[in-house]
Amino acid sequence: MKRVQVLRTVVGLVAITWMLLSYGLASDTDAVVDDRFAQIRTTLIVLAVTFPVAVAIFIAAARPPNRRLFLRRVGKPAGALLALFVALAVPRLITGLGYVDENTDWTASAGRVALLFALGAFLLWLAPFALYGIAQSLVHVFRTADLHETVPPLLATLLVWEVTLFDVFRGAYDSVPFGVRVAFTLGAPLSVTAVAMWELRRLRRRHGITVRGALLR
Repeated sequence: MKRVQVLRTVVGLVAITWMLLSYGLASDTDAVVDDRFAQIRTTLIVLAVTFPVAVAIFIAAARPPNRRLFLRRVGKPAGALLALFVALAVPRLITGLGYVDENTDWTASAGRVALLFALGAFLLWLAPFALYGIAQSLVHVFRTADLHETVPPLLATLLVWEVTLFDVFRGAYDSVPFGVRVAFTLGAPLSVTAVAMWELRRLRRRHGITVRGALLR
């Protein structure tokens, strides 16, 4: 399943990069990277709202004793989400507190030079962990399998359709031809949904794990 999920992600990135460059939505590779990080930020914002609601509904729908079991397990997924937000917020906090901005004179004093090197070293150390964490969090849907094996495909499907609706309302890709826009707008949610349904089917057929079984319904 992981190989299929990674393959779907790679194909999606290649396709979206081609569209952004081919139709002039991004001028260069840096613009493509900025676009993808903007999409990740949108996903994280949607997830921050959706995660507690979806997990609360899932736990509330379960019958005892599974309800108590899921409540004990919810700490790990919540911790993974919190850790990623903290990692992404650190650079923003550094600049937001006023210590550093685009007009900072790094040569004004020896202390400023030392601060520059300290911040640079810290951000270089943090960057690979943050990037790896983003990739793993999106693939594993923030360790929600620790709650139950059926939660990641369900939550991934919900998230991708929410992000798609957000893109539609904000007019994403409006400057590309209609057919291409429809293909790229629906490509992500349909492919994610297909992989998620396949994962649920494999869980049911190979391991006897179902959503109804998790909820004791």
